[in-house]
Amino acid sequence: MAQQNAGTAGALSGIRVLDLSGATGNYCGKLFADLGADVILVEPLHGTELRRAAPYAGHSLAPDAGLAFSYMNTNKRSIALDLDTPEGQAILHKLAGTAQLLLETGRPGDMDARGLGYRKLSTIQPSLVYVSITPFGQTGPYAHFEADDMTLLAMSGLLSLGGYADDVPVVAYGNQAYAAGSLFAAVASMAALLDAETSGRGEHIDVSIQECVALALENAAQAYFLEKRVRKRYGTVQREAGSGIFKCKDGYVYVLAGGVSANRFWELTKKWLGEAEFHKDRWTDRTYLATQEAKDLFSSIFDPYVVTRTKAELYADAKRLGMAIAPVATPDEVLSSEQFRQRNYFVDVFNPVLGRTVRQPGAPYKLSETPWSIRQPAPSLGGSTAEILGELGIGAEEQAALHQARIV
Repeated sequence: MAQQNAGTAGALSGIRVLDLSGATGNYCGKLFADLGADVILVEPLHGTELRRAAPYAGHSLAPDAGLAFSYMNTNKRSIALDLDTPEGQAILHKLAGTAQLLLETGRPGDMDARGLGYRKLSTIQPSLVYVSITPFGQTGPYAHFEADDMTLLAMSGLLSLGGYADDVPVVAYGNQAYAAGSLFAAVASMAALLDAETSGRGEHIDVSIQECVALALENAAQAYFLEKRVRKRYGTVQREAGSGIFKCKDGYVYVLAGGVSANRFWELTKKWLGEAEFHKDRWTDRTYLATQEAKDLFSSIFDPYVVTRTKAELYADAKRLGMAIAPVATPDEVLSSEQFRQRNYFVDVFNPVLGRTVRQPGAPYKLSETPWSIRQPAPSLGGSTAEILGELGIGAEEQAALHQARIV
């Protein structure tokens, strides 16, 4: 495994997190773990469902070979625990007394019913920040509705913005709704932890994934509230002349020259192409740019030029001139990207099930004094159970009895 700054304390060292979340919240726990927090993944005896989620590395069907689980749970420790038993609940009570943050993704009311909700655990640890990540929040008309990533994208409005205007919506790849819920939960958790440090009081944070996605729709909500305009999906169609996806010699590039960016980029576009037509005043008029005439005219001039050049050549022009042109990269091109290589973005993490390293995305940020690091791969099921129970003062004899009773 590639050790990334493994000898340096992380920004969140000293914070203990109890991660009871499923697929909808595991990324939140990862963000804390990779910054040095002691994140304990509390799993049922059969393991969290993410262990069995595809895709699998190297076509292996072994449960722990799942790429999603491997990525989402780096640096965590695992304890397997039956939380439907009084003994298992008592162990979680003890763990809560040592923790600053708890993450859970159960159905509203489930944790309270087992004596594991915020009201109970806050009596054990008053400074505990307790975060519930659910599809629609703890209360309201949809609180007990079932949902998956796609339905959450639809009900939050994002699905309506993806795809072509004259076709069905296209879902965003990669469980983007779940990721949004985790990111919003992490930010709220950090704010609550800072407050708890000074006040000594924790709080219950109620995260609705639907609301998180709706708040991340760029300016879609604002377009309606301020302009009474409903944003539409455009696919590869130019929204305004000079901005959109264009086919080039070896793929596609996204060009941002007209429209809202016209004041800055249109002069550069004229200089770049040297086309007399583009020097006319009408090309800085957004009303004209939105017409089909303008789009067709721009394409008739621009398409023959761009189709003879590669993505790399167009990107080089963009860097040289300060223009906004982005290659539409394939997965292989993302992995071989010079920019990512220079940033050391991708890291190789050892997968004990496969017996080899697997390349994964690295840190989404840079911290100089307390850097991000991968200290260990995702844990085996219950791999730290004995260690964690020992930290709670539960000796070997009692651990053996708990194991025999199928509590741990």
